[in-house]
Amino acid sequence: QVQLEESGGGLVQAGGSLRLSCTVSGRAFGSYAVGWFRQASGKEREFVGSISWSGSFKTYADSAKGRFTISRDDAKSMANLQMNNLKPEDTAVYLCAHPRAAYTGGSNLAETYAYWGRGTQVTVSS
Repeated sequence: QVQLEESGGGLVQAGGSLRLSCTVSGRAFGSYAVGWFRQASGKEREFVGSISWSGSFKTYADSAKGRFTISRDDAKSMANLQMNNLKPEDTAVYLCAHPRAAYTGGSNLAETYAYWGRGTQVTVSS
């Protein structure tokens, strides 16, 4: 059974930083891309960024470029989302996701991801 679990969320002031982690169990972590999404209250889920199975290809939403960095540690079956210069509009539940297919470059489309964590709340105060 594939399980994803996010951690690292919390309350931070605008301009601050947080580092989110996503741990995966139940499948060979190193063979799969990882996606990060977020969902603010009352809004649709939106893509934040993704990292390919090899780690060599990363893509980010425009809102995340220059501020957020995705990395992966295959030995720990973990992906990280480093978020700097946080803004109040970054407030949301952040979720990580695993695609159905192995050896992909990652995607900004939620429907390509088969497995999701429950999310971790990030709140940025002004």
